[in-house]
Amino acid sequence: MLRKTLSSFFCAALLSCPAVAQEYQLGDIYIDHPWARALPPVVPSGAAYLQIENRGNTAHTLVSAGSSVADKVEVHEHVHLDGLMKMQQVELLTIAPGETVVFEPGGYHLMMFGLKQSLVAGERFPLTLEFSDAGSIEVEVNIGAEPPASTSDDAPAAEMAA
Repeated sequence: MLRKTLSSFFCAALLSCPAVAQEYQLGDIYIDHPWARALPPVVPSGAAYLQIENRGNTAHTLVSAGSSVADKVEVHEHVHLDGLMKMQQVELLTIAPGETVVFEPGGYHLMMFGLKQSLVAGERFPLTLEFSDAGSIEVEVNIGAEPPASTSDDAPAAEMAA
């Protein structure tokens, strides 16, 4: 009886813990750690972050992204111009063979405009990435207060708030 109870408790505990790291594959493209920061309901836009690794011998180009939780999703990057940090849209993002592009606060990110729902910690939402030559893939984005522990911690604290 005790064994059965402990087994049930252990299974329930595993099922109730959200997965921190998620990996996806589309041919030679590996996508890791999709996440977004939790936001209050009044915020009209947010950002999603992840890593895209090209493990193949040819370049792959990210041409678009979309999600049912936003009216529009665009690839953006932060750049330093004339002593100021600015955000700009990236129309096409080419990932060279062997390269990993990290989407993180203060760098590349997937800007979500016209949020249709709150981004609540502990929940997930779908995000579709479209590549010019490899097709599309849907990933699940984990919503949390902070990035997953395995993402880069090199960003300054001021950029982490972006």
